[in-house]
Amino acid sequence: MEKNFANTLLAIKQKFHSMETPDEKYSYLIELGRATPPFPKELRTPDRIVPGCQSTLYLASSLENGLIFFQSASDALISQGLAALLTSLYSGLPPETILLNPPAFLHELGIFASLSPHRSNGLASIYARMKQDALKLLVLQHS
Repeated sequence: MEKNFANTLLAIKQKFHSMETPDEKYSYLIELGRATPPFPKELRTPDRIVPGCQSTLYLASSLENGLIFFQSASDALISQGLAALLTSLYSGLPPETILLNPPAFLHELGIFASLSPHRSNGLASIYARMKQDALKLLVLQHS
């Protein structure tokens, strides 16, 4: 069953709006990183490394019943938390939803105030890779 993008986005926004300081948001991202499910060792391949991230971050995607699912792993908790945030939003949705809904909400939430420029670039790279994977899987689905 497809989850509702708008409801998931609203829940994320509410969570971050309840935090008053950039430090609270940063700590929450680290918590998200710690809570990420284990990433299978066999998926830790060079083709799954997201370029542009400050730390090594792996992103795997799969298509199941027309819905895309993401898994991620990083050697840095903040990078893992950023990936977990996007993964929680975009996993379980049709690939088209990812392509049509960039994470513009991240500016609204003030997440970038908590990040170094390298981490901000890494976050953009994670979404870019998600878009690439979504497009690739969408094309395969319709071939």
